[in-house]
Amino acid sequence: MGVQVMKRYAHVENGVVTNVSNWDGEAPLNTPAGVTMVLGEGDPNAEIGATYDGAFHYTPPTIEPTAEEIEYREARLSAVSKLKALGLNDAEIASISGG
Repeated sequence: MGVQVMKRYAHVENGVVTNVSNWDGEAPLNTPAGVTMVLGEGDPNAEIGATYDGAFHYTPPTIEPTAEEIEYREARLSAVSKLKALGLNDAEIASISGG
């Protein structure tokens, strides 16, 4: 019995990649009705959420910051601004703030 070579396949349903898995392309595979297995080996765009129209197209989702992240960022900028007003330079501020 030969060694099975597993390759990366995208599960495409209605033109959208709904899953990605390793498969040898031959072993029986129970896929839901309407799912087509498309070889995506070596294609960085063969990701869940990509579209497929003969080629994979993937745009990473934009992640909006939370209210807490926005508040933290604004507080940090305010603190840096106040430290600069006191005459501290960027290196001194970085040593105080850890970055």
